[in-house]
Amino acid sequence: MSTPLKLAAGSIAVGCLVLALKYVAYLVTGSVALYSDALESILNVATAVAAFIAVRVSAEPPDANHPYGHQKAEYLSAIAEGVLILLAAMAIFYAAYNGLLRPKPIQTPLKGLLINACASGINAIWYVVLLKAGQKYRSPALIADAKHLWTDVLTSIGVLAGVALVWLTGEQILDPLIAALVAVNILWAGWKLMRSSIGGLMDEVVPEETLAKIRDIISSHAEGALEAHDLRTRQAGRAIFIDFHLVVPGNMTVSESHEVCDRIEAALRKEISDIMISIHVEPEEKAKHPGGVPVVG
Repeated sequence: MSTPLKLAAGSIAVGCLVLALKYVAYLVTGSVALYSDALESILNVATAVAAFIAVRVSAEPPDANHPYGHQKAEYLSAIAEGVLILLAAMAIFYAAYNGLLRPKPIQTPLKGLLINACASGINAIWYVVLLKAGQKYRSPALIADAKHLWTDVLTSIGVLAGVALVWLTGEQILDPLIAALVAVNILWAGWKLMRSSIGGLMDEVVPEETLAKIRDIISSHAEGALEAHDLRTRQAGRAIFIDFHLVVPGNMTVSESHEVCDRIEAALRKEISDIMISIHVEPEEKAKHPGGVPVVG
């Protein structure tokens, strides 16, 4: 089992633990705000399961029906998570509405706050683990899961502060109002999550830092060629796709031009993992910049 897949499985276990703790916090207090926090944790478990499935599917090798691989399954997972976030927000709004109509006093607030704080601490630690791993392995599913957890951590901090305020002031109406604010925050997080995933599905270019690195590698390993132009990149999950035109002297043999391409490909694969490269070799009359330019996007 790969590291990303192990982490995705770990998220399911962490999500179940946090859910249990937050639900206990709600049971001992009866707080609508803590109920909203627990409901978001149900969402955490669902999104962790979606991330696990997506990471597993995306790791499948290319086949006849998917010659470029299955990496975009991770983006579909992130979009599914965004939809689940919207559903959770609707459920919280409903609970908050009922709480506004019939406010109830909070029972044993200190105990509930401590239990909820413990659950939030676990989420914060797992967020750091997931985010670092997602960035290392370029996994949209792990990054999306991490960002959702961070949203949950921030939400929980706000809920804890709000419930403490209700406890100290005795203003019961604040409890459902806090739950409504939690729902608004969840909606915003869901929108940002879906927006980033749609960008991946639409084949956005790789980050500028990565693009500059690709240009430098091609330029420094294209000895014998005259020019590289029409560089295009896109990213699908962990995979990066690169294609460009390589202009060579008209008298260069096929074997010699192939050797130049192999040298460039080897350098790119050494510095950047999980890449697919396509190089179109052209004669010198196809050069866009007479005199030669190392590499032009």
